[in-house]
Amino acid sequence: MEAILYKAEIEKTFTNVRTFSYSEKKANPYDEEHINAFLDAILDFKNSLHSKAEKIYTINEKIESITWFTDLDNECLMLINDLISSAKDLRTTLIRQYVSMDYFRKKGVAKEEIKNFKNAIDELREAYQDLESVFFFLPEIPEFIETTKELSLI
Repeated sequence: MEAILYKAEIEKTFTNVRTFSYSEKKANPYDEEHINAFLDAILDFKNSLHSKAEKIYTINEKIESITWFTDLDNECLMLINDLISSAKDLRTTLIRQYVSMDYFRKKGVAKEEIKNFKNAIDELREAYQDLESVFFFLPEIPEFIETTKELSLI
């Protein structure tokens, strides 16, 4: 009696394997629609990274231009301090995004875009550090004050 049950189970398994094997032989492993969707997703990812990097570069330029401002009052310095804090927070968020792209970096996906994104993030750090130095650290150094006075006479 058990042999009959075994035979039915073996036949059922054979039918499943046979059907699946046949359908896989007929299937096109290079389904153009799926491949195009995959490639479109990569292009969207690359475009998104490019757009983010451009926004960061624009922010960097704006921050750098502020370093040339002179004769600021306490309200302006307070705003600059808030700007520096916001830029630091932004950088932290962007670094987390960059770290999450580790798999793509290792696989060489969007290699140039990821590299450019990281460069923009690094420049953001440099921009807010320069801003902080110019308005909060360097003015406390007497040599800096004297050099600034001499430069303003030129």
